Amino acid sequence: MIVALIDSGFGLLPTAAWLRKLRPDVDLLLQLDPDGAPWGPKPQDWVVDRVVAAARSARDLGAEVIVLPCNTASVTALEHVRADLGSQVPVVGTVPAIKPAAAVCRSVAVWATAATTASPYQADLIARFGGQATVTGVACHGLAEAVDRGDMTAVRESVADAAARTPADIEGVVLGCTHYPLVLDSIVAALPEGVRLFDSAQAVAAQTIRRMNDLGGPGSGNGTVNVYLSGRPGELPPGAAAYEPGRLLGAD
Repeated sequence: MIVALIDSGFGLLPTAAWLRKLRPDVDLLLQLDPDGAPWGPKPQDWVVDRVVAAARSARDLGAEVIVLPCNTASVTALEHVRADLGSQVPVVGTVPAIKPAAAVCRSVAVWATAATTASPYQADLIARFGGQATVTGVACHGLAEAVDRGDMTAVRESVADAAARTPADIEGVVLGCTHYPLVLDSIVAALPEGVRLFDSAQAVAAQTIRRMNDLGGPGSGNGTVNVYLSGRPGELPPGAAAYEPGRLLGAD
């Protein structure tokens, strides 16, 4: 069983790491796009074409399940990928954990990229799943890019800026970009004590396993990790070793 994960950069690492923990036998195909990163500011048609092409490549390389552990890719291209590949290849998207956060917190901030924060998609999720909670979108300018560069000074600056623009009475913060769990310690340090954090990596990994099981068959592999960089065979960039999920997946 080969599972492909597609993202522009390191945002796929938390979900891939959860898959490794939950199903260490499964073969992982990690597709990063350093040539095209970051995806967030790019035109929607460009992102759709890029993600659909990566998904086709994953299928041709033997992937039986495809995961988009990236909010930008899921917002923009998920339905296009599903339509392109057909029903025989399950495609799992990522949804910010607004619903579980709003269920237990009276006030919630959704930290995300500027593009996702401004998107009708996020506004719709808040309207549908925000319940009785007060939900505020907070754009984290430059944070995903700083994570990809491994620039911890820029990470702390971006996190501090987002924290300063987050309402003081907030009870929960949804990590609405899959890069952000990689710098969880910096985020915790910048927020008031007791604020709860919510991300979707574990839930996406669990959904991926359910879709794998739905396919039937043995569903096992050798636990390999193969990496493609903008369509070329390669290795995880050295910066991935700065993060525990990257080290778990073999970065050094």
